[in-house]
Amino acid sequence: MTKFTEILLYEKELKAIKKSNLYRQRKIFDDELIDLASNDYLGLSSNETLFKNAYEEVLKHKYHSPKASILVNGYSPIHKDFEDNLKEANHFEDALVVGSGFLANISLIEALVRKGDTLFIDEEYHASGILATKLLKKEQVVVFSHNSYHDLENRIKTRDLKGRLIIAIESIYSMNGNIAPKEIFDIASKYDALLIVDEAHSSGVLGDNLLGIYDYYNIKPNKNHIKMGTLGKAYGSYGAYILASKNIIDFLINRAKAIIYTTAPSLFDMALANESLKYILSNKVEIKEKIKQRQQIVKDNLNVETKSLIVAYEIGDNKKVLDIQSNLLESGYIVGAIRQPTVKSAIIRLISKIDVSVIDLQNVCNIIKK
Repeated sequence: MTKFTEILLYEKELKAIKKSNLYRQRKIFDDELIDLASNDYLGLSSNETLFKNAYEEVLKHKYHSPKASILVNGYSPIHKDFEDNLKEANHFEDALVVGSGFLANISLIEALVRKGDTLFIDEEYHASGILATKLLKKEQVVVFSHNSYHDLENRIKTRDLKGRLIIAIESIYSMNGNIAPKEIFDIASKYDALLIVDEAHSSGVLGDNLLGIYDYYNIKPNKNHIKMGTLGKAYGSYGAYILASKNIIDFLINRAKAIIYTTAPSLFDMALANESLKYILSNKVEIKEKIKQRQQIVKDNLNVETKSLIVAYEIGDNKKVLDIQSNLLESGYIVGAIRQPTVKSAIIRLISKIDVSVIDLQNVCNIIKK
């Protein structure tokens, strides 16, 4: 195949994508638009006080970038301080900061599933986790029906398990806002399974202390529990973290390629996330009231009940979701128009962020409903 033929193949595929209303492109949106599309759930990405505090913290140190991997000399007191605060707040033995949620999921699945082990993963788990399963042998991976603890247990019972049993779920699923049932935690305990919980969309939003699903269900972390969270959503920064037993964190540091062979996370991002953690814990009462208020508005106006701030409004037509998004843009609002392959059927993804006014949220709901 010539290079010219290869280029034509890409052009042909791009034409098909455009024809199906699935074409995507980068856009820089007007700052004046009211944001109901991003995962900045608490509006902390525009909190100048947190930004200034993080900036001043980084300036206290000789180096302003990590310079190397955490196993060379890229590990900083800024990283450790954030890790210490995370494990204390979440009641885990140890913590590890990672460059991104994508890298965290790759690290966990690639490293923890050893020869003879079996991974049971929710069918709607994040793309990073699904991609990581491709690094394993096919017979090591079992996909179970979304949020179905019955299907999970049936699949466990019908497998000839020789090694470790590992279960991977999300606490809140990014595209539909569904929350994982507590029964999955019970099944993990029953079968002595390692349980990986991706808390990307629940940290800062769910639970009495806004710490996620463990907090929400009042589950005390044990040696088999592994919690991963991202910092680019409610925490208004960038990066990720893994919380687990000291034994598992030590193992990841020594075996997870996406941790060993990448530069340590940005010092500023970690300092900013640390400021956000302290802010969330100090203002949890006010934040929870705002979250509850917005959940009620969505229920009253769109008849959608959610435990998070994610509102998935099914449309089922790729062109129509783009038209709705365009109409909202003309009215000064931006929402997500989510299509395949991210979701099975096209949806409007509305994020009822707490920094968006009650009036604006009601207006958007009414426009979508019409």
